[in-house]
Amino acid sequence: MQFRQQALAKLQSPEELDLPVRFARPQGWLALSVSVVVMAAASVWAVTGSVASTVSAQAILTHGQGSYILQSPVAGQVTAVLAEQGERLPADAPVLKVRTGQGDSVVRTVAAGRISALAATIGQIIQTGANVAAVEKIAHPSDPLYATVYVPAENASAIPANAPVDLTVSSVSTQEYGVLRGHVKSVDRAAQSAQSIAAFLGDSQLGEQFTRKGRPVAVLVRLDTSRKTKSGYKWSSADGPPFELDSMTLASGSIRLADQRPVDWLLP
Repeated sequence: MQFRQQALAKLQSPEELDLPVRFARPQGWLALSVSVVVMAAASVWAVTGSVASTVSAQAILTHGQGSYILQSPVAGQVTAVLAEQGERLPADAPVLKVRTGQGDSVVRTVAAGRISALAATIGQIIQTGANVAAVEKIAHPSDPLYATVYVPAENASAIPANAPVDLTVSSVSTQEYGVLRGHVKSVDRAAQSAQSIAAFLGDSQLGEQFTRKGRPVAVLVRLDTSRKTKSGYKWSSADGPPFELDSMTLASGSIRLADQRPVDWLLP
């Protein structure tokens, strides 16, 4: 009987229009408001914000003109080594004396530079075209150092002009003196082979080392100068190392890529 009375009452007022309706609790409104604010902020950041990223790769300090391999134009026995490793020589300077069947012959530099490696010793028998020395091209003793960073080819297009670069130099304690500062001067368009890197650096082993993970793109970095440091270049520390830097020193470079908007990740 009780259920019958409730059913009759329902038929008399089926919509219960006279009763108040509660759409949401106060806690629900607060959660909804917070969600809307967060979504709006995320949307604004995705369009107007930016995300910085870097690419790291092997590098080497050199003078910008590179090096060349000095080859012997004659075959014979080396009777004298007339230059020392590290010595700066002008063009056409004597490096080796070789005794041939037609008499003594002198192997000379092709262009001015610094002897970065000597591959011939007294008494050695060499053939025509043998590699006897690596010469780094240096026109003047005051020529500045550059860094060449061998970046993976897929990252090269994202490197902007004048991008900042931090260089960790192998001969310098990072914990004590920090990193070397620089900016991108140029980015090669073509990927480098082991042979082209060896020809530029005058070292076939470095050519193989820099191409172990594929053919990289060479990024030339201009080192920031400073009159306050012994090296003459700017470091993340105030003074930098208490000595000058040598060319052909290995390093690793961290290059800042062009900033990206988060919304770009969602676009095809």
